[in-house]
Amino acid sequence: MKDFSISMALVDYIPVIFFAIAVIILLRDLYNKMGKGAFALFAAGAIDIIAAGALKATYKLLYAAGVCDFVALSDMFFPVQSIGFLLAGIGTVLMLCDKRAGKACFAVAPPFFSGTFVFVSLMVIGLGCMDAGLSIISFKLKKPWLTALFATSFVCSLCMGYLSSKNFTEAAMNWIAEGVNVIGQGALLVGVLLLHRFGLCELDLQKNQSLD
Repeated sequence: MKDFSISMALVDYIPVIFFAIAVIILLRDLYNKMGKGAFALFAAGAIDIIAAGALKATYKLLYAAGVCDFVALSDMFFPVQSIGFLLAGIGTVLMLCDKRAGKACFAVAPPFFSGTFVFVSLMVIGLGCMDAGLSIISFKLKKPWLTALFATSFVCSLCMGYLSSKNFTEAAMNWIAEGVNVIGQGALLVGVLLLHRFGLCELDLQKNQSLD
């Protein structure tokens, strides 16, 4: 028996909305900076992440409302979201390195299922690449203090990885995880909004190689 409430399920949608807004802004601002392959990877990863988060929140809502225990919505969360973060991270790295997206990007996923830890690791690696890329862009825009927001987002993702090993049938653990996730995605959203405000859309990455 899981200790979910309707209010808990509704709060679970907040970080999903934060992330979706941040990604929409990034997709618009980075469109002219990414090769087709990099953009496709980033966009596909973002869709995976948003879908996984929304479906997990929907699972909690259905359970709390007494509609049904739709286990598939819960079980698919880590595999779908972790692969999504990995794809988004690869897309960000490709954007910063060059405009070629090699076929090897599609062969990164592990050949077998090794438990939740594998998917959490992929999620952390992908989000780490994404936050690192946005931090580099912050330096290029001469706003290095923005890296604090992306660092906060990454630290929260590490905390989510740790919390994933805990018992999520308890309400207290779910509230803690949701709070950490809201802070992490909120920091990402604020960072992206500020990057947009400071000229991310007009930034030419090829002409701004200096980090000073």
